[in-house]
Amino acid sequence: MNKLFCLLTVVVLCFSCDKKVDNTGVLVKTNDELYEAIKNVKAGDDIILANGVWENVEIKLIGEGTEEAPISLRAETPGQVFIEGVSNLEIAGNYLIVEGLYFRNGYTPTENVIAFRTSEEEVANYSRVTNCVILDYNQKERDKDDLWIQLYGKHNQVDHCYIAGKTNGGPTLRVDLKGNQSIRNFHQIVNNHFGPRPRKGGARGESIQLGSSFTSMSPSNTTIANNLFEECNGEVEIISSKTNFNEIRNNVFYKSEGSVVTRHGNYAVIDGNYFIGDGKNKNYGGIRLVNTGHWVVNNYFYNIIGENFRSPLAVMNGIPKSPLNRYNQVTDVVVAYNTYVDCKSPWQFGVGTNIAQSDVLPKSEIRSARPIRTVVANNIIYNTKGDLLPVVEHDKADGVLFKSNVINNKNVKFKDYKGGLQNAKLELKKVSENISIPVGVPSEITPYVGFEFNTITKDLLGNSRVGKNTIGAFVNADMPDPNILDKSKYGASWYSNVIEAKEANTFAVANAEELQSKINGAQNGDIIALDSGVFQISKSIEINKSITIQSKEKGKSQIIFSGEENTPLFALNPKGLLTLKDVVLVGNNTNYAFASLKENMSNHFGLTVSGCDISEFNYILKVYKQSFAERITFENSNFSNCENGIELSEEINDKGDYNTEYLTVENCTFNAIKQNVIDYYRGGYDESTIGGNLLVSNSTFTNCGAKEKNGMLLNHRGIVYVNINNNTFTNNPVELVSMLWGAKENYAADNTFNNSGSIKSEENLKMKLMY
Repeated sequence: MNKLFCLLTVVVLCFSCDKKVDNTGVLVKTNDELYEAIKNVKAGDDIILANGVWENVEIKLIGEGTEEAPISLRAETPGQVFIEGVSNLEIAGNYLIVEGLYFRNGYTPTENVIAFRTSEEEVANYSRVTNCVILDYNQKERDKDDLWIQLYGKHNQVDHCYIAGKTNGGPTLRVDLKGNQSIRNFHQIVNNHFGPRPRKGGARGESIQLGSSFTSMSPSNTTIANNLFEECNGEVEIISSKTNFNEIRNNVFYKSEGSVVTRHGNYAVIDGNYFIGDGKNKNYGGIRLVNTGHWVVNNYFYNIIGENFRSPLAVMNGIPKSPLNRYNQVTDVVVAYNTYVDCKSPWQFGVGTNIAQSDVLPKSEIRSARPIRTVVANNIIYNTKGDLLPVVEHDKADGVLFKSNVINNKNVKFKDYKGGLQNAKLELKKVSENISIPVGVPSEITPYVGFEFNTITKDLLGNSRVGKNTIGAFVNADMPDPNILDKSKYGASWYSNVIEAKEANTFAVANAEELQSKINGAQNGDIIALDSGVFQISKSIEINKSITIQSKEKGKSQIIFSGEENTPLFALNPKGLLTLKDVVLVGNNTNYAFASLKENMSNHFGLTVSGCDISEFNYILKVYKQSFAERITFENSNFSNCENGIELSEEINDKGDYNTEYLTVENCTFNAIKQNVIDYYRGGYDESTIGGNLLVSNSTFTNCGAKEKNGMLLNHRGIVYVNINNNTFTNNPVELVSMLWGAKENYAADNTFNNSGSIKSEENLKMKLMY
């Protein structure tokens, strides 16, 4: 339906004699029919949206259904009703059902795409959103926060939905408790597929948030169960529990760069979940504990090698007398009957302790309160390779009681914690690619029975522990494959995110006139092969897909760009992922080689430059505020005679935001780059992201930095992971090549300096507080 501006303020449903009515409801196709359908609503009425595109539609569904006769709003055919443009959905009342809608190609005009309320007073209860999809439904600016699903009221359910691709700020789904009508809500978030959420490059990127710090003393009683979280990489918290009495059960966290976090609030139950990594990526996490009274039982961790905030089990230090929005001390927590297979240093205590930074932080930020009255019992750790530190004490774990835990550590010695962590020779029984169960626990190691341990009556798979109890997440290794990654179990029945691999097509380009048209006609992953010779380009080339542009011959094709001042040769649009190989680029000293858009960067871009020669530009790369790339790589390339180099420094709000997750410069030469040779900035004491990665290796910098105002060649203030190695710096008129942040993972090694200053390290950089 084209240009449908509907404000559905009353609810469903009035029939007229000339409408097409099927056995279950009324089919609406036009604006007038939709307005008519929402008058004089009554229980049992059913609005059916006709197949097609419904553009710029703001839907308010308000009605009083009953358990026996709910009110529904549904697609004529699930998956064939497309909600696009500036559109959203709000519902309020009782027993409402929304089913089969597909939100795409647009963004919400309000703070949410789907809201379980229409005003502060009018909320939904006993209502359900099911079998829907929200995909890439992002605001044009990533700093404009919104929520894709926001739950209010009581006893509501979101189930069998596929939700993926959020790039702007704000949790994907949030449960709000503002007002008595939303406390003790007993919401159910079940059987959904939370698909890939890309790295955000800043805070406010959770997949699910339960409440906020300001409602953290309230009971929520929300259940998150039987969901698949796949590549949910928005920030360090996949699920952020900030209220009391929530249950997180039987979910699968697959290759997701973050953790389940009891950020605020108390008495969470985290039971029967799978955390699956790859043994390589240190950003895949497990469970991080803050606050009081949590029970962590029957969980399985496989190939999780994250550290600190992303360790398989991270038990934090708190702040004495902490304010609501910071970190309360961990007390009265139980961690029992969990299994860890090939997880590096799986138990880490005192995580986040920052006593060493007391000279740059106020007392109100010092995390010095160690966990107390915490029991870690009846767990199994299995290591294919021995681990020197299966337990890491960032601060003393003297408030933790260890009982009846077993480790298979390949004869590598470890601290036994008063016999609470015992060595045993176990075997591993493979059940599936991602599930292997340790077997052979010695009979003399019996489960510890602590206070209320008798309430743990089942294992991860729901098998009874009564009469045959053993330690670890599984009471029986003889089990069929549970097929935890069978995507048909989760999400919308009509949608799959599995993309079949296709072979790249190659398009030959002989002249400048056909270059943009060939790019426009290509598909994601295709290759543009340039003939030998010179291409005279006067207008920016738009990149809005994943594309490779390369020279056809072994020699290098040359592009001479005569575009206007401050315009880029390659304009990197949302979803524009450019790989440029073996090409010579020459500018006119006022324009740019590469740049993101100045505004409306609703999705990520990416750039790889390999084997290229680039000269005579104002900027090699200019990345504007609110633009983000997961990876920017320059390799085996030469850069010369440019006013500015690689600039990613416009995120200066000091809220933890930055412009790329991975900036890599390898085997490159920089000659006569006057300023901003590499300028990569992140400000604020943010813990919610990876924090940026800079690698500068095997490169040479000569006669660069002549106009650098701060006298530093490589600027990377606030970036957490920095590695500068095997580079040569010659005749660069700067005081410093780099200032490393000693308290973070900033390193430099095997660099050569000739009349180019030096690299220094400052242990604690002074940064603005975000909170």
